[in-house]
Amino acid sequence: MSTALQPIPVLVPGADLSAYITTVSNIAPLTAEREQALATELHDNGSVEAARELVLAHLRFVVHIAKSYSGYGLAQADLIQEGNVGLMKAVKRFDPSRGVRLVSFAVHWIKAEMHEFILRNWRIVKIATTKAQRKLFFNLRSAKARLAWLSHDEAKAVAEDLGVSLKDVQQMEGRLTAGDMSFDPDPVDDDSTGSAPVYYLEDKSSDPAAALEDADWDTQARDNLLDALALLDARSQDILRSRWLSEPK
Repeated sequence: MSTALQPIPVLVPGADLSAYITTVSNIAPLTAEREQALATELHDNGSVEAARELVLAHLRFVVHIAKSYSGYGLAQADLIQEGNVGLMKAVKRFDPSRGVRLVSFAVHWIKAEMHEFILRNWRIVKIATTKAQRKLFFNLRSAKARLAWLSHDEAKAVAEDLGVSLKDVQQMEGRLTAGDMSFDPDPVDDDSTGSAPVYYLEDKSSDPAAALEDADWDTQARDNLLDALALLDARSQDILRSRWLSEPK
């Protein structure tokens, strides 16, 4: 059963963030009884209005979570938008028979969407791809803010605490420290042009232009040979094929 939620045009954080935060802060929170009734109506009957009221009542919670990720240099409005997507997914999947409040269930979905957004946009090159790297990104970044470079014992403790390998911790620490580098920088504006990746990542053994030229030459030579053979009589063709074309070079 589909319960797609309709967009709420009057509540868009990107338009005026201050006004948005003020508006959602003034929306009255739901009592446990009212939340249970709305969740039951949505779960049993697919009521879009019930889903809408549940979402609206918890938008302030998304704003609260978004503020905790303000240190990543990303627009808070974008984080809130992503968190709202997670909130709507949580509302759609919420089972009122579990006996928990929606906010306790939704926090996972809200953070998951924000985490995904941060990992996609924090750097030009995606910094975390595996499950261990994603776990390390958020935990190790906060630890490094307190400890700077980790000693071997500190890195080992982090690895044991998060259930990842020491190598994963050391690699992620290096990724967090390193900055983005232009692949092909402007030689006028960049003093480090000589060390740019374009100069040392090139595969000298593979030149697409040369490969295309060789392929065209081989095709043309084969076509010319076939055309020439077609001009000969059958006996001459047989002699040429037997003496020159049938055996490996």
